[in-house]
Amino acid sequence: MLHTDTRYDQYIQILKEELIPAMGCTEPIALAYASAKARELLGALPDRLLAEVSGNIIKNVKSVVVPHTGGLRGIPAAVAAGAAVGDALKKLEVLSNVEEKQISVLEEYLKNVQIEVVHADTPHIFDIMITAFRGEESSFVRIVDHHTNIICMKKNGQTVFERKMDGNAGREEENQKEELTDRSCLSIEGIVEFAESVELGRVREILERQVSYNMAIAKEGLANSYGANIGKTLLIGHEGSLERKLRAYAAAGSDARMNGCEMPVVINSGSGNQGITCSVPVVVYAEEKKIDRDTLLRALCVSNLVTIHLKTGIGRLSAYCGVVSAGCGAAAGIAFLQGGRFDMIAHTVVNALAMDSGIVCDGAKASCAAKISSAVDAGMLGLAMYRNGNQFWGGDGLVKKGVENTISNIGRLARHGMQETDKEIIRLMMEDC
Repeated sequence: MLHTDTRYDQYIQILKEELIPAMGCTEPIALAYASAKARELLGALPDRLLAEVSGNIIKNVKSVVVPHTGGLRGIPAAVAAGAAVGDALKKLEVLSNVEEKQISVLEEYLKNVQIEVVHADTPHIFDIMITAFRGEESSFVRIVDHHTNIICMKKNGQTVFERKMDGNAGREEENQKEELTDRSCLSIEGIVEFAESVELGRVREILERQVSYNMAIAKEGLANSYGANIGKTLLIGHEGSLERKLRAYAAAGSDARMNGCEMPVVINSGSGNQGITCSVPVVVYAEEKKIDRDTLLRALCVSNLVTIHLKTGIGRLSAYCGVVSAGCGAAAGIAFLQGGRFDMIAHTVVNALAMDSGIVCDGAKASCAAKISSAVDAGMLGLAMYRNGNQFWGGDGLVKKGVENTISNIGRLARHGMQETDKEIIRLMMEDC
């Protein structure tokens, strides 16, 4: 890709927009961020909080540990943590500066503050509305479509900030959020061309941060006990298997992250699990094969951008498990490390999508690590199929002729076809609330 190609700078900007640090599962952290902003706007510690949220927020916050809360889970914990001890300036690291002594402050605050949680009637899959009260004073903060996209703030009923939304509510088009770069420029062919030609100085810092953060939490997950210990379990009796190691390290990062580890990760498409899944296997493979650093960084351009490309048609939150896309991205990055280019990467993506596209998202929790293992496994099987002269053909289920047509099919399945599935998942999960 020529550096004068308009896509060149767009791809770099997309990486900068998506590969950002976050501490803790991003949905509870988004709640904490909104609550911290509401407290900041109110100018006082709230004595009452109202959280009106979409079903997918309920789904993704219900079972996950909120970091720096002493192991607390759920929406009230996330909202209270943001209000009591959060730093709104740090956005998705809103709870990163919480000290041990502040946990007792949070626990006491939770005993005294009134928190009401309402399942909002909203056309947006991702919708957070926090109203904070102190006596007769009130403040309101609303985040829509992704984790830091504040569209409205009010003080005592008076609007102090408002961002206009597209009239077609719920579309979640990527270029409508905080003026993000239009993702329609992405294609598998363009991604491969970009990875081969990018001046690494333009992306080295953000990719090196991803390697550092995500490998650190993966190693933490293997070193200590978190959740169901999927990463550790994968290695038992298979310590010499590289493919097991790829799955284990990625799963271990999720083991730790879903179960209270307070280490940051670099996310992808709004998700730490997706950020871990699309990067860690690529790094592990490169280290095992002693591949030079620059080639690794180019492969990470592939893995990250393929994940973003697949997620663009699906949306941030869905009944379709996001790590399926990230597992495809990881396999695409490893294909690049093996010397593969468009043909190998395109077939790997199609093969993997044909296998694992039925995995549903039932919220953030310990079992996400197992789904990550499955997604990475499918990606590697898709790559092995290509290397052995095998593939799925157009007409095989959701597979169509041409990688972009198959990606489009998966996006339609996830965004439109699984809407009722998503609603039923949420209903089932709320039955024991």
